[in-house]
Amino acid sequence: MRLSAVFIRIAAFAIAGMASIGAARTTVSVVEERSVAGVQETLINQGYLWASVLGDGLQVIIEGQAPTEAVRFRAISAAGGVVDASRVIDNMSVTDSEKIAAPEFAIEILRNDSGVSLIGLIPVSTDREALADQIRDIADGQPVTDLLEVADYPTPEHWRQSLNYGFRALEMLPRSKISVNADRVIVNAISDSPEEKHRLETSLARNMPSDVEVSIDISAPRPVISPFTVRFGIDDDGPMFDACAADTSEAVSAIIKAATDAGYAEQVNCTLALGAPSRRWGEAVALAINAVSELEGGTVTIADTDVTLLAPMGTDPRKFDDVVGALENALPDAFAVTAELPVMPEASPDGPPRFTATRSPEGQVQLRGRISDALTNTVAENFASAKFGQGNITMGTRIVEGLPTGWSVRVLAGIEALSELSNGVVVVEPDTIEIRGNTGNEAASADISRLLIEKLGQTADFDIDVTYVKQLDPIANLPTPEECIEQIKSVTADRKITFDPSSADISAGAVPLIDDIAEILKKCGDLRIQVAGYTDSQGREEMNQQLSQRRADAVLTALRARRVPVSTFDSIGFGEENPIADNDTEEGREANRRIEFSLIVPEPIPEEVTTLEEIAGEEPLPATTEDTPQQEATEEEASETTEGQDVEQN
Repeated sequence: MRLSAVFIRIAAFAIAGMASIGAARTTVSVVEERSVAGVQETLINQGYLWASVLGDGLQVIIEGQAPTEAVRFRAISAAGGVVDASRVIDNMSVTDSEKIAAPEFAIEILRNDSGVSLIGLIPVSTDREALADQIRDIADGQPVTDLLEVADYPTPEHWRQSLNYGFRALEMLPRSKISVNADRVIVNAISDSPEEKHRLETSLARNMPSDVEVSIDISAPRPVISPFTVRFGIDDDGPMFDACAADTSEAVSAIIKAATDAGYAEQVNCTLALGAPSRRWGEAVALAINAVSELEGGTVTIADTDVTLLAPMGTDPRKFDDVVGALENALPDAFAVTAELPVMPEASPDGPPRFTATRSPEGQVQLRGRISDALTNTVAENFASAKFGQGNITMGTRIVEGLPTGWSVRVLAGIEALSELSNGVVVVEPDTIEIRGNTGNEAASADISRLLIEKLGQTADFDIDVTYVKQLDPIANLPTPEECIEQIKSVTADRKITFDPSSADISAGAVPLIDDIAEILKKCGDLRIQVAGYTDSQGREEMNQQLSQRRADAVLTALRARRVPVSTFDSIGFGEENPIADNDTEEGREANRRIEFSLIVPEPIPEEVTTLEEIAGEEPLPATTEDTPQQEATEEEASETTEGQDVEQN
């Protein structure tokens, strides 16, 4: 009886326990389902569609790939707002973020009289010390402000080419702003004159890197013109400009419009300059050109505020008076008009007197025609000799009486006008001067016009027909650096620079060759050239190096004495290095004793990751030519020298 009661109690407890377990499982299942459903719904509502929710008892597991770490954190926080945060298990991953894009490497360089400033970002692999040394050399003692930062990213493909070109430009331009990045170099600079602007643009164009976009903008100060002059005319050949100057672009536009209305169809080369006598200069010039157009011919010269109108021969006097009167009343107050109606000259049985000056393309000048007296004839010959060289003058003049007043002045003015031409002819007559020929100066017509107006007065009648030939322009026709080296190679193909034995004195026989090389270099403009000396291997190495250095210096000194601009040249002695022939034979030693000319090509900015092969591949190899010292000690003489006389063998 008692045993049955015990079993009943045990069974009751067992049944109660099982019921409790079942109830607990049911409760957990319900809580799990509701928790999972609640969290999943919340994540979906907040846009986390990539997340999936699993239940593990009372724990909620969130899986999926979050786009960023911040989104992952916000998803956990959202789940923690539905269930206790301790029950949330983070099983999410984060999508690999894209690599941060490399920044744009760029340098802004400013150079002026206060020094050089640099600001920008460069690769960390750049050798800062080498870069700083290069900038200090360019600054030439001026302060250098270095505000460059570095970034540890790969060097862009064309970065070194851009940087090298930027530094070459910086070295040439003392007042400049240069912007450099991997694909583009922008050069803005100020030059001292239009001629220097042209020279700098030509020099910079020579070394442009092929894979880098280059923009060059060099400005030049406006020239000061006195007198401020415009000369316009209409003859049988049509409208013409002999000179044109303007103070503003608006004045240029007004002048061009008036000339176009008068029938001028060519390009008007009007120089923007300083020195205009009035702010209404363009208006005054346009009115004067219109007057010539109304007369259907003639010439007008505006020099400062003086307007000189020369009507064509045979103009109706009444029409002439009407045009001149309208011009006088329309011009601004500061301008004054002088008008002349030519009268047909009386015919002379001998024809009008004439003086002719001719200059050939080779530079030979012939003076022919009538001269008033022996003194004037001597003055004309001496003046021409001063302009063209004494050995280039041929006199064919004839002294006669009865020449017009001022004939001597007209003759000398004609000779000076001829000096503006590379070749051509000047014909002087009592009523006019004709100038025909070719020139390498784009402003030659304007220069000749101002010259004749200054010498002969504003009423002077002259006809200028000058053609600009680019090949004659000493600046535009500069040879390239490579062409200069090739020319030196040509003149040294069969000749060599020789020295007196055992010395650095250039032998007398080598002087003509030095002269020829100097003439070539004078035409090449500013170049960076290395003059290198070499010896053979006979003697001590140190003595050979010193001898080769002295000989290279001697060549540089000889070029300087011939007025070659050698400020950018370097002389260096390499001694017996880099032989080009076998030093075991006399012929080989003879070939190894030489002088070489080569272009100095700026090296890339050194970088730790740059190999010698990469450097060689980025810069062209120097073009060289050699000049070999001769007249050295023979092999027999060398065998008799002592060790202290080793230099004599080289």
